[in-house]
Amino acid sequence: MGLASYAILEKGTSWTILHDGEAPNEYASKEAAFEAAVAAASLAIRQGHEGQACWPGREAGYKTALGVPDSHS
Repeated sequence: MGLASYAILEKGTSWTILHDGEAPNEYASKEAAFEAAVAAASLAIRQGHEGQACWPGREAGYKTALGVPDSHS
């Protein structure tokens, strides 16, 4: 079995997941991208793959934890 790798990346004002060299989808927040990556990783686990996921910290996106504009500003 192969390695299932999911990298959550900033893409302009949205977020995407790099997987198998492709990043076709966009998500409104880093959290939404994370949830989609975990759902995909769940399938990879059932198929017997080794896996990893990574995401940037607060310094990416809008410099907020979830990567969206802070509604309190």
